[in-house]
Amino acid sequence: MTEDRLDKYATLLVTCGLNVKSGQEVIIQCGLDQPDFVTLVVRKCYEAGASRVTVKWEHMPVTRLGYEYRSLETLSEVLPAEIEEWKRRAEKHVCYLWLDSDDPDGLGGTDSEKIAKANMARYPFLKPYRDALENNYQWCIASVPGKAWAQKIFPALTPEDAVEKLWEYILMCSRVDDDPVEAWRKHNEEMDSRCRKLNAYRFDRMEYRSSNGTDFTVWLNPRGLFSSGGEYTLDTHIYFNPNIPSEEVFTSPLSGKAEGKVVATKPLSYQGKLIEDFWFMFRDGKVTEVHARTNQDALEKMVQMDEGASRLGEIALIALDSPVNLTGVLFYNTLFDENASCHIAFGRGFNECLDGYEDMTVEECEKAGVNSSMIHTDFMIGSPDLCITGVTKDGTRVPVFINGRWAF
Repeated sequence: MTEDRLDKYATLLVTCGLNVKSGQEVIIQCGLDQPDFVTLVVRKCYEAGASRVTVKWEHMPVTRLGYEYRSLETLSEVLPAEIEEWKRRAEKHVCYLWLDSDDPDGLGGTDSEKIAKANMARYPFLKPYRDALENNYQWCIASVPGKAWAQKIFPALTPEDAVEKLWEYILMCSRVDDDPVEAWRKHNEEMDSRCRKLNAYRFDRMEYRSSNGTDFTVWLNPRGLFSSGGEYTLDTHIYFNPNIPSEEVFTSPLSGKAEGKVVATKPLSYQGKLIEDFWFMFRDGKVTEVHARTNQDALEKMVQMDEGASRLGEIALIALDSPVNLTGVLFYNTLFDENASCHIAFGRGFNECLDGYEDMTVEECEKAGVNSSMIHTDFMIGSPDLCITGVTKDGTRVPVFINGRWAF
């Protein structure tokens, strides 16, 4: 990969993804796969005016050993130093960049029940700080190639060629071309235009139908709004892009109101395990049935993580002609695969999808129907014949998607 394109990608992540401002602190979470690129991103952060950049290196084999050898008690602990770190992040509104390169199969065979119990035990201690950060800091999730991930996608290639190929796809899907910053400005404008059209209808509910068995209705929040790739921080009004790439127009539906069957159309990589050929049944807004060909136990534990884990926190609309889908590649990575087709997500909803959320507390947003949970897990449901119809309060039916593409 050329130095020029990598330089443009690093600039995109710092200026459009995080939009780092002078004096801000930045945390970068990453694996050991692309240290030279991480170094480049650190330099870009400092050049943008960052006062401090902290890199938190991770290595999935080490993480795996912790899950295998540590007791549930030690995995569940939240140490004072960790609390202080979260407290500082909340007080300083520290920018956060996650450069994901994880092996999709890296945690295969580990004890998912122990991991789930540990996460549930830790959540109450960390929730106040996560709530304090909500909509008050810039964050971005992006990707760099790891050898194991690249070879999962391109098994016939050598590790080096697979990494190079994956770099090419990541940069292409992220619109890293002649001027990626300008490309993202235009892209954000286009997605915002679709949001305005959807919000003008004030839909009561949306109906999903596909020949694969999806027959599903989800009710929208009366105060809900559709949003797209970019968003603003509340206190400083800084615009940033949380996901690169991002092709979605999304909202948080009304918690507890969904009915019918939803069939996934792509595998889900969840906690290092690949869940394949799965579907859910909803009754009264909650999952009542779970079926999967592989790793059904992981899926069952996911929707039992807490009270809100079995309810929906997001519905997202992505046309099949998105750049990610046009690659024809299954990435085994939620950031990319969710931007290839329509998806929905279990767990935590987005407060910013409520009209007037700026003047509401987290608790008030939850009371208004935004789902609360320790998880937020996307899975893909888009297909070439997926049709989505918006239904207004007076019963007017408006085609939103026809055969996997926008109807307007």
